[in-house]
Amino acid sequence: MAKFEIKMPKLGESITEGTIVSWSVKVGDTIQEDDVLFEVNTAKVSAEIPSPVSGKILEILFSEGDTVAVGTVVAIVELEGESEGESSETTDAAPDNSSASAEVGAKDEPQSPADEKKKAKAEDSRWYSPVVLNKAKAAGVSQEKLDEIPGTGYMGRLTKRNLEDFLENRPTVSSAATQSVNTAGSTATAKKAQESQVSTPVAGSQKPSPATDERPVNAVPVVVSEGDEVIAMDYVRRIIADRMVASKKISPHVTNVVEVDMTRLVKWRSEHKEEFRKREGVSLTYMPFITEAVVNALKAFPRVNSSVEGYNIIQKKRINVGIAVSLDNGNLIVPVVKNADKLNISGLATSIASLADKARKGKLAADDIEGGTFTITNFGTFKSLFGTPIINQPEVAILGVGTIEKRPAIIETPDGDVIAIRQKMYLSLSYDHRVIDGSLGGNFLKAVADYLENWNE
Repeated sequence: MAKFEIKMPKLGESITEGTIVSWSVKVGDTIQEDDVLFEVNTAKVSAEIPSPVSGKILEILFSEGDTVAVGTVVAIVELEGESEGESSETTDAAPDNSSASAEVGAKDEPQSPADEKKKAKAEDSRWYSPVVLNKAKAAGVSQEKLDEIPGTGYMGRLTKRNLEDFLENRPTVSSAATQSVNTAGSTATAKKAQESQVSTPVAGSQKPSPATDERPVNAVPVVVSEGDEVIAMDYVRRIIADRMVASKKISPHVTNVVEVDMTRLVKWRSEHKEEFRKREGVSLTYMPFITEAVVNALKAFPRVNSSVEGYNIIQKKRINVGIAVSLDNGNLIVPVVKNADKLNISGLATSIASLADKARKGKLAADDIEGGTFTITNFGTFKSLFGTPIINQPEVAILGVGTIEKRPAIIETPDGDVIAIRQKMYLSLSYDHRVIDGSLGGNFLKAVADYLENWNE
């Protein structure tokens, strides 16, 4: 019978390796398509990896705890229902844009430039299992039609069940002709809309390389004395270390700090938080309000919602706000609230709470931590007044949020100045001086502060 190689999948744009947390199968087990094979942990996400094929586990090549490079074979499956004469096949355990997607019914013959272009396009499309490809070929389903069928498998993959449902409900010739016209129009519209949102890629050189086994060299050698404990950084901590060092080298950091009077917002939240929790099912923290203030400031000062590519400034159309989350193991991750400008306070509160919960449980998907255009980090959780955060590349600014505490303040009244107790908070904005000067940084930060001080329901 034919053999099928399961490879370590690529679960993110900059992911180069993953650590096998646990195996759900053992040698000799019979598996079905979409059965979970193993759980993998990367610098960005943890995920359960399903099998793209049905068969029997012949070999498991790595143990739990092993860190494996993307594309490396981790297990071998004996395919179900294949004859011995067939050649072995390989694929990543999960779909990946870099994986070749075999074309249904392709023939081994010289290819013209047009054919080469078509093949290249096919290689950029979603991945299909051999079972799906063989069934599609037998049923006369073209590659173009296969690409149009919605998938419900892992990361949108087309499963055997999806294809069978399509074949059972396949329209007649007359209705198919009508549908093809409608599909062509909608596809063209979708393609046009997609092209209108495409921007110049952000500098790959600006993205720090993933952590490797090479040790960074200290300017001053460290002496390890008797009794000192040497603790090796885990994979995530190494990634954080490399990226923080790279960010300081890439961006000339400047930090502004402003004091914000949160008294009005603190009072409103205190009066409505219990009602909100009962209605929405999540606690009402200050982060949704701060995020909304940031979104409004980004609309007013869109240059802050940018990235740098050489001497070009890529001003982002979408506003995707990253919220830094501290994990129980001491590491940090930044899930992203996508299209934050389209959410109200309830939507922001629900999204932030959901992402934070998934982060702490190690259930974030790759899409949850990619595409950020601005980041917020909350020092106030640890009672810190303020900090000077490091920019999350390839963004150009990051907001630090300090703790809210009661302080005496001078208040102007018609009868003169008085000293009153107010709820105060410091906000700090670190920004890339290549793109943002003091005037822009100061005005942006003031806009955030003014929105919070004058917040109305």
